[in-house]
Amino acid sequence: MILTLNLSPELEQYLAQEANQHGLSVEALALQLLTNSILLKQKQVEAVKLLQSWIDDEDGEEQQETGQYLIHALDNDRLSERKLFPSEMKGIISGSVKRL
Repeated sequence: MILTLNLSPELEQYLAQEANQHGLSVEALALQLLTNSILLKQKQVEAVKLLQSWIDDEDGEEQQETGQYLIHALDNDRLSERKLFPSEMKGIISGSVKRL
């Protein structure tokens, strides 16, 4: 497929400089950038779907156990003695976090 793009002078200059630095033609660099962008978007969509499947999982007990394990692991793997999740804050939801 042939694609014609009307670029601003600034973007055209940027692409030319980047292509020159990488030893590529402007067309090859543009194709590489476009391909990388599409692949990144696909990975993001897959990650969101995976996270959503975990959220939708009906096994609440397993989620609780996993959450407790993560809290314990994060608290124990700190350089300071200050707990990241102090026991007096247990059950308090902070910010936009609503469910583990």
